Amino acid sequence: MLGGGRSSEHEVSLNSAAAVSEGLHKAGHEVVEIRIERGGEWTLNGGPVSVIPGGGLAGRRAGSPAGGDPGSDLGVEVVFPVLHGPFGEDGVTQGTLDTAGIAYVGSDVLGSAVCMDKLTLKALCGFHGVPQVDFVQALTPGWKERAAQLEYPLWVKPSRLGSSVGITRVDRPAPGSGDQDGLDEAVAAAAAHDPRVIIEANSPGREVECSLLGNEDPETSLPGEILADAEWYDFEAKYTDGRMNLVVPAPIGEDRVAELRQMAAAVFRLAGCSGLARCDFFVEEDGQVLLNEINTIPGFTATSVYSKLWEASGLAYPELCDRLVKLALERRQAESGHTF
Repeated sequence: MLGGGRSSEHEVSLNSAAAVSEGLHKAGHEVVEIRIERGGEWTLNGGPVSVIPGGGLAGRRAGSPAGGDPGSDLGVEVVFPVLHGPFGEDGVTQGTLDTAGIAYVGSDVLGSAVCMDKLTLKALCGFHGVPQVDFVQALTPGWKERAAQLEYPLWVKPSRLGSSVGITRVDRPAPGSGDQDGLDEAVAAAAAHDPRVIIEANSPGREVECSLLGNEDPETSLPGEILADAEWYDFEAKYTDGRMNLVVPAPIGEDRVAELRQMAAAVFRLAGCSGLARCDFFVEEDGQVLLNEINTIPGFTATSVYSKLWEASGLAYPELCDRLVKLALERRQAESGHTF
């Protein structure tokens, strides 16, 4: 199992990884806990881990003699990357694991990269006619003029971050003022995290999320509505106890529930996802369902939305962890028949 990582979501990842480790133990798996430090070093029990192209991972297990070989094969069958954000959820680590020849939980390099970059995902889904909120890529020719035509308030985000990091709400300037300083400042703040910046129109709709599990034919959970004790669903609301309530199933009517689950599965397939994902939507007052985003490695503690939706759908946390390991092995087996 991999936890930590180089992104600003390092601590969130460690919390998810600890929960997954416990879930895997309860499901009967032996777990090797590898930590990726903030500087990018892979460590096991304080010592280095080596990635061997085509040969897996090497390091020293707990209890090994101090003078033992630090490069002994760890015998890892499946890697469970519980990494959020850049350098973990964006295909970088997935490529490393492919190079090492190890099966891993979750989407491959392409699926991970597409879903991590909101601008790329929205362009792909827009091409295929998936309904979604309007958006503009900042810092491109004519972006300010196009942003002014969007529904306010605007939401300015780094294109390749998660957990609501670097997001700013921008209200419409006062009539006649021509003041766009708030937008400029928001774009600069997002660009400090990522040179690719997305500006999204507002949706006043309900925030509803759906979990997915599977490879080519994913299962969908009951969707749940997010009720945040905040002006919007920001980092604090997501990770502070008592700041968010999850209502499952979402009270949006059976027809909208069915439509939302069908759309979640369609986006999962379009983006080339596998293993797991959480798809987020807005359900507007007129019933229209709009895609917000899809996360290939969502928060993964036993109380995170992804696992809570599966629990409400009848799948306990240890069983969920076990299913994901089996899906990783199934995908690896299917891919082994191709020469590439």
